Amino acid sequence: MVLFIALLCIGGAAYALSEAATYPARIKAQSIRRAAEYGRIRIPRSEQELVHFRERVLAPLAGKLAAIPMKLSPKTSVDAIGARLVAAGLSHRLSASTFLTIKGGALVGGCALGLLGAAATSLASGVILVPIGGAIGLIAPEIFLSMKTRSRREAIRSELPDALDLLAVSVEAGLGFDAAVAKLVDHMEGPLIDEFALTISEIRVGETRTTALRKMAERVDAAELSNFVRAVIQAEQLGISLGRILRVQATDTRLRRQAAAEEKAMKAPIKMLFPTVFFIFPALFIVVLGPAFLNILSVFK
Repeated sequence: MVLFIALLCIGGAAYALSEAATYPARIKAQSIRRAAEYGRIRIPRSEQELVHFRERVLAPLAGKLAAIPMKLSPKTSVDAIGARLVAAGLSHRLSASTFLTIKGGALVGGCALGLLGAAATSLASGVILVPIGGAIGLIAPEIFLSMKTRSRREAIRSELPDALDLLAVSVEAGLGFDAAVAKLVDHMEGPLIDEFALTISEIRVGETRTTALRKMAERVDAAELSNFVRAVIQAEQLGISLGRILRVQATDTRLRRQAAAEEKAMKAPIKMLFPTVFFIFPALFIVVLGPAFLNILSVFK
């Protein structure tokens, strides 16, 4: 037993001595290995296979799907689609090629659904269902993009008077136009503020104020914002007081917003007429005249 403990102590001492002797060499080798692997990213095998799948399968498939809408409408350009995505506020989520891929995929999916419907009913109906499904798949992304653009434009129009009030107050307090826009970006949120933030970023990287404002008006394509940009550019060129111009523009845009709200209120009764006639009146007639009709039928029986 004593011999076993002695051998165990000798072995432990030898191991500790060997570790202490080789410690500097191991530290040096570890440092060299780290320096050699610096900047490299080790990707797991599963992720490598996923990357290869994307490069070999998904990317060519996406390119083929994106080419379908371009062939069907040769006048469509990637730049025009990119401008529409910017106007809709989707440029940070979708690229023009991705949108074209979605359109091509929707077209193929609509045709496939038409084929399934034809297989479920009759082959002759496929002549009608397949083109209808393809047309719906091709038009649906365009309708969605147009709706997003319209809703964003309306939101910008509704936010413009309050933003101009804050700009006018800041300019009258002694701030320059760029500093007033920066303060506006810090204190408000919304689509209009995003456009102002992009404009002030363009000015900071060297774009002239006139060019940056005109680009903002082109992106949004709203009459109120175009009038504001035109007034600011003219005030800068003619040396007119910018605070007064902003006050006038804020009042004008507020009156335009009130007039648009009154116009929508006047259209509401006409829009309510159709659901009332087609949905409410039939149910009302069934409830009111149904018992009387059943009594009349019982009399004749």
